[in-house]
Order: sequence, then structure tokens, then C-alpha cells
Amino acid sequence: MQLINGAIQNYAWGDRDAIANLLGVAPNGQPQAELWFGTNPGAPSHLADGRTLESVAGKLPYLVKILAAAEPLSLQVHPSSQQALEGYERENAAGIALDAPQRTYRDPFHKPELLCALTHFEAVCGVAPLDRTDTLLGELGPAAADMRSMLRDTGVGGLIAHVLNNRPPLAALLDAAAQHDDPRCRWLNKLSQLHPGDSSAAIILLLNYVALEPGEAIYLGAGNLHAYLGGLGVEVMANSDNVVRCGLTPKFVDAREVLRVLDTTPLHDPVAVPEAIADGGLRYPVPTPEFRFSVYEIDGSITFTAQGTELLLCTSGETVELNRGQCAVALDGELVDLVGTATVYRIGVGATR
Repeated sequence: MQLINGAIQNYAWGDRDAIANLLGVAPNGQPQAELWFGTNPGAPSHLADGRTLESVAGKLPYLVKILAAAEPLSLQVHPSSQQALEGYERENAAGIALDAPQRTYRDPFHKPELLCALTHFEAVCGVAPLDRTDTLLGELGPAAADMRSMLRDTGVGGLIAHVLNNRPPLAALLDAAAQHDDPRCRWLNKLSQLHPGDSSAAIILLLNYVALEPGEAIYLGAGNLHAYLGGLGVEVMANSDNVVRCGLTPKFVDAREVLRVLDTTPLHDPVAVPEAIADGGLRYPVPTPEFRFSVYEIDGSITFTAQGTELLLCTSGETVELNRGQCAVALDGELVDLVGTATVYRIGVGATR
């Protein structure tokens, strides 16, 4: 097992203190949004001796991040494998450069991801059950009457298409939402203040609101419309950069592609519930072959054998081998013995053998 470094990404929505505090260093005054561990060419990890992680472990199909959101991220969706391949080839044929601002597909791969909270973490994800949305819109009264009628007549897909294509004004809806205690209404007003005139904020009312506590997680598969609203968490994803943005961002938004990729199937329970495994950890359900994700609350020692290349990330406490804020790589067949008191996340490829 060898320690690897991480690469900090300074996006505007990042927290100025959270990642620095996790690493045990003084904040530098910059918004630090993400800390990457993996072989993504945008910010590849290195070992202490300067070698790249890829040189000893090969190209990993997953990417591990510490995500620290002080402000909401964009409303977005990720494509399926087939949609990603089609979009990548279509934009190549159109001659759109890979680094062009109007480029959506940076590679031909899907991007399923899981976010596990380290602190209180808020998000909206997946289309909410339609009866709940209908009830909320009814409670908002005349200001939401058109949305409610359209939801009943055209479904959630038709309503989202209307919002993205026709950009209806939100003033009356914002006034009504300000009098309602549903957290989606609170966030509707906050997002509208952050992004004045962006009608896509109204889509928040159609999604599941999730407030995660430490150790709770959400899994975001293809077509799951979502936005991270704030908090600190561990994020694991397939190693792709494909994001189809829906709104609430100054970056390029492709409404037509959002509607093509969007899954309008209601998601009744967005929280991923972990299951106990024989070696003492908890494994979160991840229905994709690119990665698996489990956590160990160590108080003494725990031993296991790496199955494929694995990354081990310590987020609290310390062990003899791994301390808070550190990440290590364990190669296939390597015996891992962690001794101490700590929370360690274990990420590997697909299902264990």
C-alpha cells in the first residue's frame, strides 16, 4: 500500500475551508471545490516518489473525489453509455473541439456516480413521485396552476420541456414559494437569487429533495436530473467528464440534449442504503461495473486482500498506515492491514471476486 497525492480543483462554488481542514493544512483563501484521486488526465495522482498512479496501477475506470460545495452546483444530468457514444461521435462530426465551451461530450463514456456525505449534505435528485409534486403545486395555489395543469396533461417530461424551451417568468411562483415550508420552495428562491431570470430553477419543485447526514449516500445513474446544493462528501464516479447541463450555471446549456438524456421515471427513494459485508465493512449498492464502494469504521484493526486496484481514503481518525485526509493505493492481491481508530472508504472495480 502506497500513499498517493490528490489534485485540488478551484471551482467558484467550492468551500474555502473544508478540504484544507480535512487535510490538516491552513486554508489558502481560494475556493477549493474538489480533491481528485485517480488517473483522470485532467488531474492525475502521483506517488510520493513522483511516479504517476497510472504507471503502477494502470488506467482506473473510476475517479474518487472529496467534494466541498459552499454554493449549489448546476442542475445537470449524465448520459447512458449509448447516449454518450452517440453524442461524442456527433460532436466530433460537427467539428466541435474537445475543449470548446459549447462541447457537451468530452469522451464516449457514461458517468454514473455515488455521493456519500461527510457532513450534512443537501441535494435534489431524480424525478419525485408525481402525486407528491401535484400536491405541492396545488398548495402553491394560482401561481403554480399552469405547472400543475401541464404536469397532469403532458407529464413531467412535457413540463420540463416547457420550462427549458419557453422560459416562463417565475415572479408569482417565487412569491408563493416564499410562503411555503417545503425545502424545495426555500431552494427555489435561493437559486433564483443566485441565478436571476433562470427559469430552470422551477424544475427544483419536480425533483426529490434529499438531506443526507454523514454516512448516507445517493446514487445517480444515467438520466437522473440532479443538483448538489451544499455540503462535504466523498464522490465516486466512472472516469468520465460528460455533464449535460440543464441550468443554474453560466456554462453551456443544451436543452435539447437534456430532454434526450433525461429519465422521467419517478424515483421513490433516492437514498442508497448500505449492507453489512463479511469483513466488517458496509457496502453501498452500485449497479455499475466501473466501481464498488464500501466504508469501514475501524476501532482496532481490520484486514482484507485487495481485489483489483483499490483506493483507500481516510476521512477521520488515524491508523498506523493511513491518516485523516490521506489516500493510498493497494494493488491486486495485496494484503491490507489497518490498525487504529478511523473511517476509511474502500473503492475498487466492479463487484469483488
